[in-house]
Amino acid sequence: MPRLFTGIEIPPDITLVLSQFRGGLPGARWIDPENYHLTLRFIGDIDDRMAEDVTSILGETRARHPLSLTINGLDSFGGGKPRAVFARTSGNSELIALQAEQERLLRQVGLAPEPRKFTPHVTLARLKNASPIAVADYIATRGHFPKVSFTAERFVLYSSRASVGGGPYVIEAAYPLS
Repeated sequence: MPRLFTGIEIPPDITLVLSQFRGGLPGARWIDPENYHLTLRFIGDIDDRMAEDVTSILGETRARHPLSLTINGLDSFGGGKPRAVFARTSGNSELIALQAEQERLLRQVGLAPEPRKFTPHVTLARLKNASPIAVADYIATRGHFPKVSFTAERFVLYSSRASVGGGPYVIEAAYPLS
């Protein structure tokens, strides 16, 4: 299998809202709306044997009820050297617990711990040579972000090609949360 990660799919109505924020930022490479997702755990490039172990152990996830999620604003990663613009997802203890459980399960099959702190978000654009001022202006002028909510009925195991990023993503397995 290629590069793997787990995530929550973004419903079409929310995708439509998020896609309206595309454009107007020099240095941005916008993610295609059909590839919007909320990453739970990046797994990376692994061999087929490990991919089978990952697919199997994710089925042991105990979180078995739908998650109510809210997207409530725009933000960026990278500070003085911005690298992405994203839609922020408000803190949700059940989502954080699901991510922590996946981290625990994936360590059981031998994957290294995820070094980055989990920040629930939907990436809208990857940035290259974008001015921090331009990014701040972009976010400030879109300050009337509509709070949107949805219910996640499942999480999925995605694959992607090793590329610059942004898709296309393929669902390899789905795990119900209900």
